[in-house]
Amino acid sequence: MQAFSIAAAGMLDAQNRFEASARRTAAEPLNNLEQETVQRIEDKTAFSANAAVLKTADEMSGALLDILA
Repeated sequence: MQAFSIAAAGMLDAQNRFEASARRTAAEPLNNLEQETVQRIEDKTAFSANAAVLKTADEMSGALLDILA
């Protein structure tokens, strides 16, 4: 299903952005701290949203299989 691959790619992208932000903050703790914090909140929200899409797609696939069985 296309929803699975799109959601998984979105989760991976959000994780990569979060980790990059954390590395930038570790390298220069006081440089743009507020922007990096906002970035990490956005990335966490994006990861959670994609996880919800993945869960819903899984539930819908299960329901479809139950109907067809």
